Amino acid sequence: MPALPDWILREARRNKADLRGTAAAGTAARLAAMRLHTVCDEARCPNKGRCFSDGEATFLILGDVCTRNCGFCAVSKGRPLPPDPGEPRRAAELCREWKLKYVVFTSPTRDDLPDGGAAHYAETNRLIKELSPGIRTEPLIPDFGGDLKALETVLASGPDVLGHNLEMVSGLYAGARAGADYRRSLSVISGSKKLRPGILTKSGIMLGLGERPEELETAIGDLAGAGCDLLTLGQYLAPSKGHRPVEKYYTEEEFAFWGEKARAAGIKAVLSGPLVRSSFRARALYEEAHATF
Repeated sequence: MPALPDWILREARRNKADLRGTAAAGTAARLAAMRLHTVCDEARCPNKGRCFSDGEATFLILGDVCTRNCGFCAVSKGRPLPPDPGEPRRAAELCREWKLKYVVFTSPTRDDLPDGGAAHYAETNRLIKELSPGIRTEPLIPDFGGDLKALETVLASGPDVLGHNLEMVSGLYAGARAGADYRRSLSVISGSKKLRPGILTKSGIMLGLGERPEELETAIGDLAGAGCDLLTLGQYLAPSKGHRPVEKYYTEEEFAFWGEKARAAGIKAVLSGPLVRSSFRARALYEEAHATF
């Protein structure tokens, strides 16, 4: 495994310092009081301190246990509890309380549910928009096992952006994304465009898992061809020694290079950098893409 770069150590220290602040503590306390999970916690996001101190969080609906076992992910695996019927309204109430203008919400993969949790997503989106008129919403969905009816259920609730992460290049799926399928993930993006062409689509790829440059270029081209409007590119950081190791740490210059490659491929708005994650600066990325849509 390559040596840990200095920038990771600096960000880790800054993140811990931010989490000790009053604002971050207040964010965490409200989330706990409302019995809401965040992907910030479950995925051990390196930006959690920064976002919590700004009163921002990405909600994790449908519990905190995933039915799949991807080698890169820190979310708990196992048998999840049934969906909490009160969760969509609590998420909507907190959006209203925080006066959010833009919200991202995601979930573990729920292969145990007949619709993969699509109805729960739709209800969450509907209530957020009902309680906070004018808010922009970005559900970041699993693949729903390729079920287009489930995808349509979410799209019919009127999100502003439909997100689904490709996560990595095709050649890495077999070893790192158990239960997922590269072409099926692309079909979520292309299916969304066919069903609701007026809704922006978004995806994300992690770098540093062992992909070759030509594989990454192909993945970016595949997303552009599927109709992806927004893309995030970020450095993979192993959540623990038990997860898939980092094969390479990309430089700022390399991230800039791949960001330009994605724009040249036809993707409207790209955020590319070491600590970029799916929901990082989501509103700004939406506004950049919407200006050209």
